[in-house]
Amino acid sequence: MFALTAAAPLMVVGALVSSAWAWVGTTGFPLAFVIIAVVLAVFSFGYVAMSRHITNAGAFYSYISQGLGRPLGVAGALVALLAYNLLQIGLYGAFGFFGSLILADKADVKVEWWILALALWLVVAILGLLRVDVNSKVLMVLLGAELIAVTIFDVIFFSNPDGGSVSLQPWSWGGLQDAAGPAFAVAVTAFVGFEAAPVFAEEARSKNRTVAAATFLGLAVMVLSYAVTSWAAAASIGVDKTVGLAQEMAADGGPFFPTLAEKGGTWAADVGLILLTTSVAAAALSYHNTTARYAFALGRERVLPSFFGRTRARSGAPASGSLFQTVIALIVLVVFAVQGWDPMLNLFFWLGTSGGVGVLFLVFATSLSVIFYFAKDSRGEGAWSRLIAPILATIALGYIIWLVVDNFGGLLGFAPGQENAAVWAFPAAYGAIAVVGLIWALVLRAINRSDYDSIGLGARANAARVDAELADTRS
Repeated sequence: MFALTAAAPLMVVGALVSSAWAWVGTTGFPLAFVIIAVVLAVFSFGYVAMSRHITNAGAFYSYISQGLGRPLGVAGALVALLAYNLLQIGLYGAFGFFGSLILADKADVKVEWWILALALWLVVAILGLLRVDVNSKVLMVLLGAELIAVTIFDVIFFSNPDGGSVSLQPWSWGGLQDAAGPAFAVAVTAFVGFEAAPVFAEEARSKNRTVAAATFLGLAVMVLSYAVTSWAAAASIGVDKTVGLAQEMAADGGPFFPTLAEKGGTWAADVGLILLTTSVAAAALSYHNTTARYAFALGRERVLPSFFGRTRARSGAPASGSLFQTVIALIVLVVFAVQGWDPMLNLFFWLGTSGGVGVLFLVFATSLSVIFYFAKDSRGEGAWSRLIAPILATIALGYIIWLVVDNFGGLLGFAPGQENAAVWAFPAAYGAIAVVGLIWALVLRAINRSDYDSIGLGARANAARVDAELADTRS
């Protein structure tokens, strides 16, 4: 449920793509979604194969540690913490923005976006301390309602295409190639969450079966809902009108819901907006739990202070990691509220897509890790899963990263040559925190070899540390 809920089709199309039409300047997202889904599916064969041999709440971190070495693993762990925090905190902007729109339109009540964002922050903070199955049941209800609604909306859009026929232009490479880098970055952001299954493997009843099913089923639901709904909406708005209209309506959240109201009735837009806010809330809860478990994994292995490795006695939830993410989110929300920054562009779109780019870096490093992990010992895995698929995925992901980084300014909505600190600040932040991780791993190796040797071992870390200490005592 955590992997599937991150699909959040209404959040992706109704908020992310509706904004991206304006900032990226293309309607070619259906094709971008399919291309990224194919690459991630190929990557997932090796990813799932590795999950059968390594169980750790810090999935990317653990896989990189055991495939490329502990220093790079720690670097990847800090990149993951930054990326998932950006993704999770960015969602509060969308929730506050659309929640305030609903209240102003339906109840004639003006509520500042940050008040609603803080209300969601409090709910997520409380649920993050409860048992994981309680969280998953909440997510299941929200996702089920959302998927039913999205299917109805697709029928409405396809039944009312602009000009009387459904355009296939969003599927053409010509309409995508000029904005491929930013479009791929948006698409990668939309797929974040498909990789969440191994993060919860320690809490699953049947790890091997559940991780594979959640990963591939999550990808399938995501690509189907994203591609079809973004195509249907653009076809109904008018493919040649969508970008211009999105730019005109950027301050109002884009043309998705106004078009839905026009073609399907006010009730459809009202239901869609309500489910969008619950979709954002569900995704925020999902990312919060993922971030908390990464902090837990690092605390358990003493990469972070050991108190992060503690769980709540009654629920088993990673309490310190959850509270850590909650505090960071509160600080960012307060800063945005005080500064009066735009909740959709600066908070949701900038932080969300930048977080997605960070996850893209991690997926690339993990794909490379699979190759090296199985190089000396196949561990019973076939050539496709341990070698061919990871090589193909690594090459494709490397090319996508080059496109994304080369067009990062366009991703944030800036014209070519337009200067803004954000264009270099986000990529530089990932580089800086990765360097910090590398240095810290080397420091650990110098000052505490047993802690260093336990990096990436997950639940086996404590046992490995005890064995190392006993060996030192004997020697």
